[in-house]
Amino acid sequence: MSSINPLPILLSLGLLFTITNAATFDVVNQCTYTVWAAASPGGGRRLDPGQTWNLNVAPGTTMARIWGRTNCNFDANGQGQCETGDCNRRLECQGYGSPPNTLAEFALNQPNNLDFLDISLVDGFNIPLDFSPTSSACRGIRCAANINGECPTELRTTGGCNNPCTVFKTNEYCCTDGPGSCNATDFSRFFKQRCPDAYSYPQDDPTSTFTCPAGTNYRVTFCP
Repeated sequence: MSSINPLPILLSLGLLFTITNAATFDVVNQCTYTVWAAASPGGGRRLDPGQTWNLNVAPGTTMARIWGRTNCNFDANGQGQCETGDCNRRLECQGYGSPPNTLAEFALNQPNNLDFLDISLVDGFNIPLDFSPTSSACRGIRCAANINGECPTELRTTGGCNNPCTVFKTNEYCCTDGPGSCNATDFSRFFKQRCPDAYSYPQDDPTSTFTCPAGTNYRVTFCP
């Protein structure tokens, strides 16, 4: 009978699995202006044009998102406010941001050993965005249209373009009455025509959710 203790081997295999399936996100600012990047989980970081923020995201992370904030002003303690995407007046975000903000959303290591990713305009649009893999051949997604410049009058706001749910707060636009309770509208079609990869309203799933193999690394680019 072997005298080898299997526990260290199992622990080593578990550690290897964790390392293999963690994900690195490079958040890149290619805009001509400063973007205060935000991540949940992850916090926040000021990115001047050309700068990159490297994030390591734990395997199994779900309901996660990365977005950009604009026209921010923070003091030495990281307290302040942003015109778009503000998260509780903090440089180091805790929780989600305020609309309008273009979202890169993801869930890692899900069933069938897949990552799920999307770009969402359900909270509106403030910055053009690309969300692409850097270590797999799976498909990248982007929303780089001039949505702020073409935004319908009813949805216009300082620094961005609101989603109609933010403005009107009805089930027609927010889908609050559950699955199948709402459909595409003229407003959601405005977003979808310009950014076919992105969620245009909460139940826009069939054409808006994408997958990559678990363990893939990613790049989120502002102003691609």
